[in-house]
Amino acid sequence: MAKSGADRAREDVLRAAARFRPELLAHCYRMLGSAHDAEDAVQETLLRAWRHADAFEGRSSLRHWLYRIATRACLTALERRAGAPRLEPLPDLMLAGPDGGDPAAVALRRDGVRLALVVALRRLPPRQRAVLLLRDVLAWRASETAEALGVSVPAVNSALQRARERLGRLPDGGGEEGSAPLDPRRRELAERYARAFEEADAEALLGVVRADVGFAMPPEPLRLSGAAEVVAFLAERVLPGGPDRFRTVLVSANGGRPAVAGYLRREDGVHRPYAVSVLEVAKDGIAEVTAFRDPSLFPLFGLPPVPDGPAAGPSGAGPSEAA
Repeated sequence: MAKSGADRAREDVLRAAARFRPELLAHCYRMLGSAHDAEDAVQETLLRAWRHADAFEGRSSLRHWLYRIATRACLTALERRAGAPRLEPLPDLMLAGPDGGDPAAVALRRDGVRLALVVALRRLPPRQRAVLLLRDVLAWRASETAEALGVSVPAVNSALQRARERLGRLPDGGGEEGSAPLDPRRRELAERYARAFEEADAEALLGVVRADVGFAMPPEPLRLSGAAEVVAFLAERVLPGGPDRFRTVLVSANGGRPAVAGYLRREDGVHRPYAVSVLEVAKDGIAEVTAFRDPSLFPLFGLPPVPDGPAAGPSGAGPSEAA
């Protein structure tokens, strides 16, 4: 049976959209702050694009059209949320994609998903957040942003001004700027941090963190500052139990940041997923630790349910599955 024009249009759009999937995921993550929610928003974006493919007339680029759909999907998700939105790390594994000859897209994805940036954006109301991202991160014109959000240009300019005033400036994210993912120096520091947990060695932790290290554990309102305070907390709350209470795996998150996935030994003696800690690393030590106690993150990083088990498959369905 011959395919209709609408069916062919849907197939063409989904095939072409595949190369934009990673950057759409990064955009949705900046909007939502959650890897799980960002993945859901991208799936919704592709589904809407599939449904309305015959309405795409090429007056704007496919990329802009998809971003418009994704932004509106994120705004809808934020409106439907109950309570405070969750914050999660974004595995670099989820950002891999066929970028071809567009290194700028890779750079924007990597730089635009830093935890410091995502945390700062969460201080903005959803629509101001969308305007700031489209205008200052993606460099869209005011008219393009207004069309994407269904508002006037003056409304966009007003929202952008309020967002800039509220944030002051976008954070630089700390750490070593321009470093490749898990470069040798940062890998060494991350490995020493992970080994200190496996050996329950508080002194080793003191030797790898900076004097002004910060520590946070979302969604708890905990915020610690300084090596003495951070290591004392970990020594009292996390390290008791001796060596081999934790087993660790080094992964990468939020645009090349080292992250330590920790498996905790349970009462039956089996190590199971416990937490993922994203590290900001400077030349002289670990500057920031953000720990996420959420076992559901492990499959997103392709990690098995037990150490040394078979790895999980990459997260996320392909564009063709959105239909």
